[in-house]
Amino acid sequence: MSQPDLDLQPLVNSPMRLSTEDIPASNRQAWLSEVIGREYANVKITPPKKGKLFNEMLIYPWQDLRLSVIHSNSINIERLPKEPNYNSQDNYFGVVLLSGKYLLEQNNREVYLQPGEMTIYDATLPHRIYCPESFSKLIISIPRKQMRERMAGVEHCTALKMKCDVGIGAVTSRYIQSVAAEASCMPSATFSAASDSALDLFTLALNSVIPQHIQLSRSRSLSLYRVKDFVKRNLSNPALDSVRIVQGTGLSERYINELFHDEDTSLMRYVWKQRLMNCYRDLANPNFVTKQVSEIALRWGFNDFSHFSRAFKQQYGVTPRSVKVLN
Repeated sequence: MSQPDLDLQPLVNSPMRLSTEDIPASNRQAWLSEVIGREYANVKITPPKKGKLFNEMLIYPWQDLRLSVIHSNSINIERLPKEPNYNSQDNYFGVVLLSGKYLLEQNNREVYLQPGEMTIYDATLPHRIYCPESFSKLIISIPRKQMRERMAGVEHCTALKMKCDVGIGAVTSRYIQSVAAEASCMPSATFSAASDSALDLFTLALNSVIPQHIQLSRSRSLSLYRVKDFVKRNLSNPALDSVRIVQGTGLSERYINELFHDEDTSLMRYVWKQRLMNCYRDLANPNFVTKQVSEIALRWGFNDFSHFSRAFKQQYGVTPRSVKVLN
């Protein structure tokens, strides 16, 4: 009996592991400060007064996001008011506490998390994290532009608690924890695809705690989310146009255009960009190595291959075939 072709469903790459246990004790504080500054944000760390400094990070690339699993002894982390070292650090960090106690301060707000509860903070702004005992947490690194595309007013939601006992908060927390627990056992394409659902759920949970004084922003955010969700579910339909989107969302074309104008784009430019992004992802996916470029284009609603090729090269600076060959 022939053996199954394991290459058809490759497992995700092993996470990048960074641990103080691999560093001499005398160098751990300086090393950890440098690593956190490189991978997350510029911070000042204060180790525990009792016990050793221990921190271990497992970092998974997660499509446009990153998922980090962190285990640590007691620690105090303070983000100072200075610019980040790298543009790639311009992120929001979603936090799911797994165990221990966790205090976050930002924007004159303070949130104290119990296991399972969630919060978000801006990595580029001053903040303080205090954990008085050993703890573990998940961090979802979300690029600022992507987070703001999904939710207007997110800057008003930092250091607010998303509870995990009932409702969308409970669903979100359990989903993200489950994906993290199984990350090393999933095919790479499955793990990558799970990031979209995680961010969708996290955004819904965050919308549930947005302050009352920005309800208008929340309303616009939910409307924009409704449009983007409809587009996402119908991208494969080559007949998707503004008329169908208006009919499918129940929003007026004028209002929809106003929403996208706030993001410096238009509805149909957004549709084309999403189609191109999905094509690029599939072309670079080893699971689709047997698919023709034209098949992938058709899969995401392009029925004019010449037009697709020109638009793809204009967007990414390379041809669709070169992406497929390189990968």
